[in-house]
Amino acid sequence: MELTLLGTGAPAGLPRPDCPCAACAVSLGVDARAATAVLVDGTLLLDLTPGAAFAAARAGHSLGGVRQVLLSHPHDGPAVEVPAGLPQPGRVPDGRELALLTGHRVRAVAMDAPGTGYAVTGPDGQRALYLPPGGAPAGLEEGAVPSYDMVLADVVGRPDALAKLRAVGAMGPATDVIAVHLDHDVAPGAELARRLAAVGARAVPDGTTLTVGVYEDVPDVPRRTLVLGGARSGKSVEAERRLEAFPDVLYVATGGSRNGDTEWASRVSAHRERRPGSWRTAETCDLVPLLAEDGPPLLIDCLSLWLTDAMDSVGAWDDTEWGDGGEKQLRERVRELTAAVRATPRTLVAVSNEVGSGIVPATASGRRYRDELGRLNAAIAGECEHVLLVVAGQALALRG
Repeated sequence: MELTLLGTGAPAGLPRPDCPCAACAVSLGVDARAATAVLVDGTLLLDLTPGAAFAAARAGHSLGGVRQVLLSHPHDGPAVEVPAGLPQPGRVPDGRELALLTGHRVRAVAMDAPGTGYAVTGPDGQRALYLPPGGAPAGLEEGAVPSYDMVLADVVGRPDALAKLRAVGAMGPATDVIAVHLDHDVAPGAELARRLAAVGARAVPDGTTLTVGVYEDVPDVPRRTLVLGGARSGKSVEAERRLEAFPDVLYVATGGSRNGDTEWASRVSAHRERRPGSWRTAETCDLVPLLAEDGPPLLIDCLSLWLTDAMDSVGAWDDTEWGDGGEKQLRERVRELTAAVRATPRTLVAVSNEVGSGIVPATASGRRYRDELGRLNAAIAGECEHVLLVVAGQALALRG
């Protein structure tokens, strides 16, 4: 089964008309995208967009053989003109299946937002799932959903759609995930590719023809990632974003609740509100047992607070205790954590502060903490396939 992407952009296209934003300003050439529409084996058209016939011709195809046109989402603005010879667009009711004379079967998938998803099974038995912009499947049950060979979805806008599919076994490691309905939320090019690769997805230019079921170089999700950054750099947002497309994430908060500290409570509340509802939270600095267990992905935020707790426990702030064994104890705890990161079977994203680039702390204890955090960051980075430095909300790949 072949899918030709006549467009891969949001309903308004990319760049958006008259939008002055930075992403739209550089969405030119291969990064310019028409509204998403998919031609399946030249016989089924998913979403009718302006200029579909010309887009098909540019891709070396014709709409002359199309026998069914299905719409996935409400269309705002003037009605799109239906090219001569093309059947009138329609929509399949949720849960119903449409059988085409060509041997294709199309089942409508209910969504949690206005629109309809379409699960298409080709004559060769290959399965593809096409989701509308801004939507994720609703009412999925484990074992009741087939595994798809290809998924086309609004990965940037609704990464939780992938999490829902992964949770019920509808996606596997070999599922080819194609990002469509791309808007100006992410700068095109390298930044978009990096964001998509983090969740196991990729983007292709308009006009690309994909063969469902043929193995592609599906991006490998890094198993261990360290995200570094300064205060308010966006490092926690970057770390959370990397796991939004995965279900049952365990968020490990190393800072605790700090009863009575209202400023800290507001920070914790902001983090909780940002996280998907399916994630669980554990407040602990006992990281080694968690890393040793098999289970869902871990997001540790953050290692710098873990170090504070570790230094408290060994008396690192007192020169006498530090010299009488505290330093040795801390080194051993760091070695244990580093070994646990090396051996962990889980997907891991860890956050830490980068504090060595500013002014030299005025106190000996401050300088000690700065030095030990630098050593800790270097040790953990050495065990991670992917290391990022976040500056002003922009993630720079240091490794991977």
